[in-house]
Amino acid sequence: MAGFETADQYFERYRDIIPDYEGFLSSLSEPLPLYFRLNTLKIRDPEPVLRGLRRQGFEAEPVEAVPWFFRVEPREASLGNTEEYYLGLIYPMTLSSSLPVYALDPRPGELILDLCAAPGSKTTQMAQLTEDRAVIVANDRRLDRITALVANLRRLGVACVVTTVYRGEQYPLEVAFDKVLVDAPCSGEGRYRRGYEGELLYQKEGRTNLSGIQKGLLVRAYDVLKPGGILVYSTCTVNPEENEAVVDYLLRKRQAEVLSWEAPLPSHPGLTEWEGRPFHPDLRKARRFYAHEIGAVGFFVAKLRRIT
Repeated sequence: MAGFETADQYFERYRDIIPDYEGFLSSLSEPLPLYFRLNTLKIRDPEPVLRGLRRQGFEAEPVEAVPWFFRVEPREASLGNTEEYYLGLIYPMTLSSSLPVYALDPRPGELILDLCAAPGSKTTQMAQLTEDRAVIVANDRRLDRITALVANLRRLGVACVVTTVYRGEQYPLEVAFDKVLVDAPCSGEGRYRRGYEGELLYQKEGRTNLSGIQKGLLVRAYDVLKPGGILVYSTCTVNPEENEAVVDYLLRKRQAEVLSWEAPLPSHPGLTEWEGRPFHPDLRKARRFYAHEIGAVGFFVAKLRRIT
């Protein structure tokens, strides 16, 4: 098949690290499931929401492993035009996007930085888990994306968030945070699909030196942490150069330790070697989530603690 790179050709380099590789390739032809998070800051009983969605042609079932998440059919439809969306009762987001926040484990009273926050799925999830009683700083380098984030905060009734507009790699050092989330810009391979002719769908283009940007973000996130503070790094890509290699870079530059955490969805250990290059052995404590095993976008999550 001349003229473009097929999905099978693209993912071939990951054959040895993706479990059930043939099953993974087969899953690429299926559209990703649709999910929403019930916004418990506005409503805790899901039944009125489910009845309302049913009247509009949607069927939703709770995801037992992840509280307040629901899987929706038809998955090809959009929830963005429903009354429940406009009223801020639901937030459409992929199931795996919740994982970095569960790893971070936000608590009421903490000062938390979401370094790459827009459009706000994880920021609002943190606000929900802390019952709007933490202080969350939501940062993004683009003002237009902050505008979209603020609209989501208002729609969901979140009051504990302040916003800032800085390049993450240059975030001011004046304030020290209890916890920092870096959901880094990435190649997005965890959401790639295969088209009718085998072509790769949803492939991002135009961004270069992603790993350099990610390393800069992670080092700055460490530098704005209090000693003993918690840092979570996540991407929605399979690529070890954007995952383990980035965390390994931080471990060489700063005094940090990788922590274990209990993931609510099936996962695999992080890699300790890639294409002949060894990584820190504790990177096995990071978690890899593959789309065909969890029924959602593939993810990588590493939880770290600042030692000094």
